[in-house]
Amino acid sequence: MARISVQREDFQIADEIAALRGDRTDMGAIVTFTGTVRDITGELKAMTLEHYPGMTEAELGRVADEAEKRWPLVGCRVIHRYGRLEPGDNIVLVITMSAHRHAAFEAADFLMDFLKSRAPFWKMEETDNGGQWVDAKESDSDALKRWD
Repeated sequence: MARISVQREDFQIADEIAALRGDRTDMGAIVTFTGTVRDITGELKAMTLEHYPGMTEAELGRVADEAEKRWPLVGCRVIHRYGRLEPGDNIVLVITMSAHRHAAFEAADFLMDFLKSRAPFWKMEETDNGGQWVDAKESDSDALKRWD
């Protein structure tokens, strides 16, 4: 049921919701999360995301399947971009659909905790001082532990 994409191209949120929803009327909740490149300090020029094709999609599919086992979802969509992205650009889209909002919210939260801490992407931040690889934050890893 889960649809996974790892892509260079941007996405249109409304189009993705419509494609996932189709003609279904058995859901009462559609939860979306969109992550964007943020520049908190005003110094970020770009963020480059790299991945291993095939492996990344398989791992995202595995965690989406786990979300579908934990919660009664009727739809799940994950898009993660790679390549060079600038502040304000979309990075990730998670859509979960369920008959009830609690399941949709929790599944989306679970997916984002995984994506922030364990998804197989490598991030380099580019500033005037050059590029620097970025590790997952300990707080993101701690957030994922609550799902064990």
